[in-house]
Amino acid sequence: MNLFDDLNEKNYVHFAMKYYTNIQCTSVDEFNEDLNKIKYVKRLFNRFLETGELRINLIMNHLIVIYNVFETEAATRMLFFRVEKKFYSILKPFLLFMERLPEEVKGINGKNINTNEIPLNETTVKELRKIY
Repeated sequence: MNLFDDLNEKNYVHFAMKYYTNIQCTSVDEFNEDLNKIKYVKRLFNRFLETGELRINLIMNHLIVIYNVFETEAATRMLFFRVEKKFYSILKPFLLFMERLPEEVKGINGKNINTNEIPLNETTVKELRKIY
């Protein structure tokens, strides 16, 4: 069994470090800044649920940075690990739009996530269609 077969609180930062691909990174602060993009995405999802304001471009920018500095599969696992289940239906359309959504996200707190079972947030889909 691999140390990272199951992503959890104990191994999250080590997992992120292992799959970090930003060759221009020169400090731990810069790594943490990139890692915090996930927290910003989560805040924007939370704001959307609370106020109805969906900041599509800002969310896309954060997601693009995440996928540019972490390996694709790792970035997806980290997003599903850090983003609460209540936000999955908002996250899914973005990852579909970016062609980054697998059918299954393996090893998140002892479980695999079947993405086909996650509904699509209709507002998010409508807003993403406007930019496509």
